[in-house]
Amino acid sequence: MPPHMKPLLPSVCLGLLVATCCGASAQGLTDTNFFPIMAWNWTPKDPAVLQKMKDCGLTVAGFVSPETLDACQAAGLKAIVSDTRTSGYDWGNVDEAKARQNVASLVGEVGQHPALYGYYLRDEPNAALFPGLAKVAKLIRELSPGKWPYINLFPDYADAGQLGTSDYAEHLERFIAVCGPAIISYDNYSLMDDGSLRANYWSNLEAVRAASRKHGLVFWNIVLSSAHFNYREVGAADFRFQAYTTLAYGGRGLSYFTYFTPSHGNYRMGPIDQFGNQTPTWYFMQHVNLQIQKLAPTLLHLTSDAVYHFGSVPSGTSGPPTNSLVTGVGGDNFMAGDFTHRDGTRYLMIVNKDLSKSRVCSPSFRQAPRRVQHVSAYTGGLTSFEGEDVWLAPGAGVLLKVEQ
Repeated sequence: MPPHMKPLLPSVCLGLLVATCCGASAQGLTDTNFFPIMAWNWTPKDPAVLQKMKDCGLTVAGFVSPETLDACQAAGLKAIVSDTRTSGYDWGNVDEAKARQNVASLVGEVGQHPALYGYYLRDEPNAALFPGLAKVAKLIRELSPGKWPYINLFPDYADAGQLGTSDYAEHLERFIAVCGPAIISYDNYSLMDDGSLRANYWSNLEAVRAASRKHGLVFWNIVLSSAHFNYREVGAADFRFQAYTTLAYGGRGLSYFTYFTPSHGNYRMGPIDQFGNQTPTWYFMQHVNLQIQKLAPTLLHLTSDAVYHFGSVPSGTSGPPTNSLVTGVGGDNFMAGDFTHRDGTRYLMIVNKDLSKSRVCSPSFRQAPRRVQHVSAYTGGLTSFEGEDVWLAPGAGVLLKVEQ
C-alpha cells in the first residue's frame, strides 16, 4: 500500500463505503457558527466513546451508521453517515435510477436528523470515477439539500495512475467541473519519521487553496494523528503546526487520520490506542482542537487574501506580495496569512514553522497600524498583542486583528 493511501474503513469490509464533496450545496456546510473538526474513522454507537470525542474537541464524529445519529446528537456531535445506499456502487457504472431509489430511501430515514452533516461516497477516487460519483452527489444535493456528499481527494504526491490525470491541478479542476462540490477535502501526511516535513505539504495547500479561491469553495485538510508506515508519532508541536498552517491558508475544516488507532501494521500512538485507552496524543489533539474552537467565531467570518512565507520560501510558495499586511516578522521560519473580515476589518495569522523552538513574533507592518490585538486561543476575546503574548510555541500560530 503506498504511503499516502488510507486503509479502508472497517465498514468497507461490510460494504459500507463513503464519499466527499461532489456537488453539495454550500448552505449548511459553510455555517458561520460551526467549525468542523472530524475524526477520520468508523465511529461506534457507544455514548461513552462519543462523549470522549466531544471532550477531545472534535465536532464531527466521522463515519457512522444511520442508527448512531441519535447518540451523536446526544453527545453534541455532527456526523457523516456511511451506508451502501450512497457508497456501495461500481463507480464506473452507476445505474442512476437505482441510485435515486437508494438515496431517497436513506434520506427518508436520516435526512432531517439534526446530527446529519453529510453522506459518505468515496475516498481517494481516480478521476475516471468522477462521473459516477457526480450522479450520486447530484441526487444528494437534490434530495437532501445542505448536506455534504463526502468525497475525499488524493494528496498531490499521488502518481498520475492514481489521479487519473496528468497532474494534480488537472485532477482538482476535473473534480470541480464534474462533481460540482461546495467543499474540497484532501489528505496529506507529511510528518516523516526522520524528523523531516515532506515538501508536498506546502504545494498541496497552495494548490487546494488556489482551486478553492478560483471557484468560490472552501476546503478541509486531513492531517496525520496516528503514526504508521514511515510517518512519525505526532507530538504537540506537530498538531499545532498542522492545524495553524491549515488555518493560515484559509482552511475551513480539519480532519485527523486517525482517532482510533488501527490494530494492524505499524499503526501506533493514535489518540485512542488499540485497547481503547487514551494516549498522550489524545491530549495533544484536544489542546489544539479547543484552541480552534475559541478562534472559530472569528475565523468563520474571514476571507483569505494572501499567504506567504519568510526566510527560506518552500518550493511552490512565495514571499510577501507587494500588498501584504506585513513585510517581516522579526525572524525567519515563519509564514503568514492575510484575511478580510466580513465587516471589512483586516486580520493576520502568523505561524511559527519551527517544530523545536519557540520564537518571538515581531511583525513589521507595511502600513503602520493604529492598533494590533490578538484573538486569544483560550478565551476567543481580543487583547493587546504585547508582552509575553508575542512568544509563539513551536508550530503555533497567532491570529491578529490589525486596525489601520
